[in-house]
Amino acid sequence: MTDKVAIVTGASSGIGAATARALHGAGYVVYAAARRTERMADLDAAGIRTMAMDVTVEESMTSGVERALREAGRIDVLVNNAGYGSYGSLEDVPLSEARRQFEVNVFGAARLAQLVLPTMRAQGSGRIVNISSIGGKMYEPLGDWYHATKFALEGLSDSLRVELRPFGIDVVVVEPGAIRTEWGRIAADNLLERSAAGPYAKQAAAVAGVLSVYERRPGLVSPPEVVARVVLAAAGARRPKTRYVAGRGAKVVLFARWALPDRGFDRLLQIAYRLPG
Repeated sequence: MTDKVAIVTGASSGIGAATARALHGAGYVVYAAARRTERMADLDAAGIRTMAMDVTVEESMTSGVERALREAGRIDVLVNNAGYGSYGSLEDVPLSEARRQFEVNVFGAARLAQLVLPTMRAQGSGRIVNISSIGGKMYEPLGDWYHATKFALEGLSDSLRVELRPFGIDVVVVEPGAIRTEWGRIAADNLLERSAAGPYAKQAAAVAGVLSVYERRPGLVSPPEVVARVVLAAAGARRPKTRYVAGRGAKVVLFARWALPDRGFDRLLQIAYRLPG
């Protein structure tokens, strides 16, 4: 493979950086996009084309897609990976932050899809890979807005998959579980900043302890390369699955969510997170 072109967002670290490397290693021309371009020097040195992109800024997304088309002439794969976790009680999280969470995790992905779809339709082929989470199928206390964005991304992806089928374009959802990235620390920091004091303090301490396991106890989580391999398989499969699950424990959690009634899963969370009450 020498002529396939991929754009990967959120590529400055973690899943995005690992995915950019995996696609590049498989022969794709890769455009790795992120706000923090200084953290992509190793990707640039490896021959991956890096570019600044903020998925909350229209001109930034437009110019990035235009550059890929100008230089490579086509876009075959869009990996919507940019995202973050904004935790805190519903009372404590300002609506401005809730809106930003949706801008990054949902609207940025949707806008980039809008920008690449005319090219993909003209080609008669293309693949959009949306990095969701097992958080798009389950829930946690104090994760209201984060889970809302992932549920939204799942619904958007399903609808989009059906409407794009006549044009030869596939939409794939990847649902990582616990992955060793800075995501957990950022989510825990956000949570404690907003809800460490007040009526939700005990819940905040319990949930932050679970989130911090992503970096504090790497043996319980999978490396980002696990997700990157799944994305590579989804990008290259002749007939991809609609969903791929990746990461240690992800299938177990999803099975529990499927098998248990809501109150039963509530109780499971209370035990697993050692929640008060």
